[in-house]
Amino acid sequence: MDISVVIPVYGCRDGLYELYTRLSNTLKKITADYEIILVNDACPQGSWEVIEDICKNDGKVKGINFSRNFGQHRAILAGLDRCTGDAVVVMDCDLQDRPEHIEEMYEKLNEGYDVVWARRVDRKDKKSVKFLSKLFYKFCNLFTDKDIDSNLSNYSIARSKVIKEQCKMREKSRDFSVFQQWLGFNVAYLDLESDERISGKSSYKLFRKIKLALDIITSQSNRPLYLSIGFGFAFVILSVIIIIYYLINYFVLGNVVEGWTSLLVSLYLIGGIVMMFLGVIGLYIGKIFDEAKNRPLYVVKDTLNDKE
Repeated sequence: MDISVVIPVYGCRDGLYELYTRLSNTLKKITADYEIILVNDACPQGSWEVIEDICKNDGKVKGINFSRNFGQHRAILAGLDRCTGDAVVVMDCDLQDRPEHIEEMYEKLNEGYDVVWARRVDRKDKKSVKFLSKLFYKFCNLFTDKDIDSNLSNYSIARSKVIKEQCKMREKSRDFSVFQQWLGFNVAYLDLESDERISGKSSYKLFRKIKLALDIITSQSNRPLYLSIGFGFAFVILSVIIIIYYLINYFVLGNVVEGWTSLLVSLYLIGGIVMMFLGVIGLYIGKIFDEAKNRPLYVVKDTLNDKE
């Protein structure tokens, strides 16, 4: 197989036929040996029915149906686990990224790169969405010591050796782009025009972005642990300064409110120590608990045109 295209599907039922048509027309210009893998992440709009229809009429399209919603990045992993292409494209189903750009990305890959990422130029999103996206990545970069570009989506093409190594990473907390950057292969970037979402709305609202950011940070970096320790020590130092201040105030000036000083100092001291150790222990235990359960990352309910 020359090219595999992996697409997680959620919330874009109305655009699937157009996505399939444009994608097929583009891939046929490159090679006759390709496959399209559509992974239905329990889309509430009934996207599986559309995928069934597409797979029925085209054997080059594989359909994977999750038993429930497991999340976009696990849906991508399910497609990567089953793809067989020498080059593997990952893209979203909302047609913000143009399928026609695959030809240009494939040519760039053949220049000797291992991965080619599409960088969105003039994103056709609302200002609030752009702001939240930039804030999200700045927050992640600050706490993980990484440099993730907010203009990158999942749209990329990589050689099979990259995908093979990425599929070995079976952590519960997942992010496709962060994992691929961690691998350290030879990467190129293409600045490409993007379009507006063809249908539906992004499922990544503020709360989900915050949760995803925390997952990325706590699974990819120990920096929050050191910050919690530093934060705790800061409170301890502050309590010592307050102790010295009120000792001077008591013995030199003789001006003090009885009982209040000792209570305030105790709260600062104990609170700082508790925050320091709870921050360290809590983050570690939470991640250990998730990994120790060793549950499958996703559960497949149905497959179409798939030999597995």
